[in-house]
Amino acid sequence: MADLTAFRDDVRQWLQDNCPESQRQPVVREEQVWAGRRREFPSEDAKLWFERMRDKGWTVPDWPRELGGGGLDEAHCKVLKDEMNRLGCRTPLYDLGIWMLGPAVLEFGTEEQKQEHIPKIARGEIRWCQGYSEPGAGSDLASLQTRAEDKGDHFLVNGSKIWTTNADKADWIFCLVRTDPDARKQEGISFLLIDMDDPGVTTRPIDLISGDSEFCQTFFDNVKVPKKNLLGELNKGWSVAKALLKHERKLMSEMGGAPGPNFTTVQAAQEYVGVDAQGKLRDAALRERLVRHEMTFRAIGLTHFRSFEERLAGTPDPNVPLIMKYVGTEETKRRDELQMALLGFRGLGWEGPDFNSDETLTNRAWLFSKALSIAGGTSEVQLNIIAKRALNLPQA
Repeated sequence: MADLTAFRDDVRQWLQDNCPESQRQPVVREEQVWAGRRREFPSEDAKLWFERMRDKGWTVPDWPRELGGGGLDEAHCKVLKDEMNRLGCRTPLYDLGIWMLGPAVLEFGTEEQKQEHIPKIARGEIRWCQGYSEPGAGSDLASLQTRAEDKGDHFLVNGSKIWTTNADKADWIFCLVRTDPDARKQEGISFLLIDMDDPGVTTRPIDLISGDSEFCQTFFDNVKVPKKNLLGELNKGWSVAKALLKHERKLMSEMGGAPGPNFTTVQAAQEYVGVDAQGKLRDAALRERLVRHEMTFRAIGLTHFRSFEERLAGTPDPNVPLIMKYVGTEETKRRDELQMALLGFRGLGWEGPDFNSDETLTNRAWLFSKALSIAGGTSEVQLNIIAKRALNLPQA
């Protein structure tokens, strides 16, 4: 405990000395720093903050120090996260490599793969995207048809992936491909790492109702992939995918969606609905929804903290991430529905001088929230998994 106290003091002082004032403000999407060969910084302060955190290994504080991480254990990572939140420090680097692929490479990768990919992710040099879903294989992911034929020293990949987030901006993609068409669905799948600059890889952006276009369809036409880019065992990619999905679901349960308004739900209620002489929200129905939401979010936060304490004690419950992904994303959708109701017609603003930024961000966050209960496994799939794995209910 004394070690943690001293570490907290050191972290607090270091952040105070090294995090520029401009990087202590809530981040908007346009000012997020994403990894990649085409990495751009919205300001000199953002670049400075990224470089200082990178040099400390704190872009990936829990990864091995010799691979570019900070070498911190879970308790020390939590202290760093707490202190960054206390000061309002922005996340210095965004990338699926940090949140999803990196932990999978550390668990399943060869030493050569770790040396090749982990330091580049830690330094923000490569941007990754995910190639799981296909036009005919979304919730039933094991039905995927993208083929990787064994050609001796390489695989020849043909097929397409859909809903590949920011594939048009990514440098590499991690993919599930079918390497044995005669095996049972989950047993003939392998996990490949593919350079987006390889001949035969193309992307096509997909327009969304939120006005963004962050999803793409990615096509593979006779793409040669070296055998060294196979992660895990041949035809055992489903095990890698399940491990990686745990990280994605944990992320989805905690992230809460797209950048939203700066006000809290309570503040929005007070400003747009108003209170009576007794300090109560004027609309009783909205008041009931607000109280229910605040209680649920408080319970979710406490459950996350309990799960963290159990992991520290060596008694983690493996079912908690399964349940929290469903609970967290569904409640985020209800929160965004509630905020739209609180704003009334002011929540209809899309752009232009008649609406302020909080009002337009509320609208866009509400639209984006629909994707939260789809990405990483739909809520319907998640309920099936909870029924089978967490509750051991009989199958039909």
